[in-house]
Amino acid sequence: MSGTVHVAVGIVADPAGALLIARRPDHAHQGGRWEFPGGKVEAAESVEAALRRELHEELGITVRAAEPWLQIRHAYPDKTVLLDVWRVTAWGGEPHGREGQPLRWASPARLADFAFPAADEPIIERLRWEHAQIAQQANSKGMSSVL
Repeated sequence: MSGTVHVAVGIVADPAGALLIARRPDHAHQGGRWEFPGGKVEAAESVEAALRRELHEELGITVRAAEPWLQIRHAYPDKTVLLDVWRVTAWGGEPHGREGQPLRWASPARLADFAFPAADEPIIERLRWEHAQIAQQANSKGMSSVL
């Protein structure tokens, strides 16, 4: 087994809070599973620069603002990954699968309907927790929740 693969991951949400996910190519590691978009950080490249580059290459969007959100190290039997997860807070363009990959918008509550790599589980757990907190706050204020 070689060294750790460092990956920049973007959490991209639409105004209603749905999250953008992409299906990995069948021939790739964890192929056929859904993931949050991103890709490998190249040597001498910052995580933010990698995130901007990868989201433009994969989705055709321009990241205008993003902030670090979560870091996960996960060991698969054949490789270890370090996921640097960033929340994309402003972006331009219309996301589309520039590499032919299917894309979906999914609410945090519906993420369980999709098969993700094991390394993404902490991301999903945190997103679902945040979603539940927002819904709880809305309910406590007497607002009907559309989340």
